[in-house]
Amino acid sequence: MDDLRAPANIHYLEPIPSLHPIGGRLVKPVRAILFDIYGTLFISDSGDVGTAQEKIRGTSGLGELGRHYGIDASPDQITERLFQSIRAAHERQKKAGIAYPEVKIDTVWQSILGWQDQNRIREFALDYEWTVNPSYPMPGLDETLRNIRQRGLVMGIISNAQFFTPLLFKWFLGASPTELGFTPDLIVYSYQFGEAKPSGMLFKRCAKRLNAMGLSPESIVYVGNDMLNDIIPAANVGWQTTLFAGDQRSLRLRRDREECRMTRPNLVIADLRQLLDWI
Repeated sequence: MDDLRAPANIHYLEPIPSLHPIGGRLVKPVRAILFDIYGTLFISDSGDVGTAQEKIRGTSGLGELGRHYGIDASPDQITERLFQSIRAAHERQKKAGIAYPEVKIDTVWQSILGWQDQNRIREFALDYEWTVNPSYPMPGLDETLRNIRQRGLVMGIISNAQFFTPLLFKWFLGASPTELGFTPDLIVYSYQFGEAKPSGMLFKRCAKRLNAMGLSPESIVYVGNDMLNDIIPAANVGWQTTLFAGDQRSLRLRRDREECRMTRPNLVIADLRQLLDWI
C-alpha cells in the first residue's frame, strides 16, 4: 500500500472559520491524546471520509477519471452503483447485529468494476476519493504533533477511515503515523474492524489498551470535530474531550440529537496549536 503514488492534483485547502465559541479547560496532567483524522487533523472537502451522493453528482473530473481507467459507464452511473453497493453492504452488516457498519472501499469497487488487479482497484479508489473529496493538513498539524511527541505524551488515532487514510501523513508530513509518534496499538481505523464511529467498540478497544499501559481515563484526551461520533463515545469511556471547531465544513454539533445537546466537551479549540496550552 505504501507504494501508492500521491495524487497528482493536490489542491491547497484552507479551513473555513466556523465562528463557534472556543474555551473550556482540560484537567492536568494529560498523558495521552487521541485524534480523529478527517475534519480534525486534515481538512476534508466534505468534512469526512467519503461524501454524500448528491454532492458527488456533477463533480468535475469524474468523466476524465473514468476515461483514464477505461470505464464505459457515466460518472452518475458509477456513483449510483457505488452507493447501492455500500447500502447493500450496510444492510447485511446491520442484520448481523452491527449498529454502525463500515465497508472496505476497495472491496466495494472490486465488486462494481470486476477488476482482478488489486493495485489497479486501489489506485482507482484513491483517485475517485481524491476527485470528489480532496484533503489537506490543518494549519499547525506538523507543529502540534511534533510538540506532543517532544513532550513524551502517548498519541493515538480513532477515525473513520479507508486504506488510503494513513497515506495522508506520508504525503503531507513525510512520515507514517508510527514514524510521527502514534502508538501502533492505539491506531484504530474503522475499515479494519467493519464498524464506524460512533461505535463504542472502537473507543473501548483503545481504552483497554491505555488502561494496560497504566493510564487513567481522566489523563486521556480525545480530539474530534463531531459531537456524536467523537465527543460522546470518548466521554462514555471516561476520557476528557476536545471539540475541534476550526473548520465550518467539518464541525458537527448535531443539535438535533438530545445526547449532543446535553453533552459538553471539556475544551473547544479552533486551531490545533491551542491544544499545546493544555498539555
